[in-house]
Amino acid sequence: MKTKVEERFSEFFEKWMCQLHEYLQHLRRASEDYRAKTGCEREQELQASVSKVTQHYKDYYTIKWALAHEDVLAFFCPIWISPLENAYSWVTGWKPSAVLKLVNSIRINGRWRSCKVGGSSEEWGGSEASGGIGAGGTERSNGRTIEVMKAADYVRLRTLKGVLDVLSLLQCVEFLAGIGMLQILLRQWGKKTVCTIN
Repeated sequence: MKTKVEERFSEFFEKWMCQLHEYLQHLRRASEDYRAKTGCEREQELQASVSKVTQHYKDYYTIKWALAHEDVLAFFCPIWISPLENAYSWVTGWKPSAVLKLVNSIRINGRWRSCKVGGSSEEWGGSEASGGIGAGGTERSNGRTIEVMKAADYVRLRTLKGVLDVLSLLQCVEFLAGIGMLQILLRQWGKKTVCTIN
C-alpha cells in the first residue's frame, strides 16, 4: 500500500516526466531553428529554453525535498520508478557520472568553450530556501537521512551547473536534450520490461 508521500510524488513525477518530454520537443525545435537561422533572436529563444529546463529540474528538487521531510525513506526505495531506472540511480536520483558520456559526445561533436558562458545556466543555490540540509523538526535519524539525500542532490545539481557553464549555448540545449532523452527512454524501457515480466 502506498504512503501519502509515495502517492503524491508518484503523481508529481508522472506529470514532471510528461512536462520534460514537452521540453525535450521544444529543445529539439529550438536547436533546429537556431541551426537554420542564427541571430540574436534565436539566441534568446535558446537561452529561454535552457532556463525553462533548468527551472524544471529545480522544481523537481524543491518538491522532492519538501516531501522528504514527511517520509524520506520513500525516496530511497521509490515505487514511482521501474527496476531498470532504479538500477541506473544513485542515492535517490541519477548518477552524476552518467553525464560524462553525454559530455564526451558533445566534446567529440563540437568544441568546448574555454570560458564560461554568461547566463547559460540558472544558479542552483536558491533551492536551499526550501528547508536547508537537516532543517525542520524531524527526528535525528530522519534529519541525517535527509542530509544524505540532499548532499547527493547537490552533487547532481552542481554537476549539471558545471557542465552547462563550460558549454556553448547550443551545446547546452543539446546536452539538456540528451539528458532528457536518456531519462525518458530509461522510463519507457523500464515500464516495458515491467509489463513483459508481469
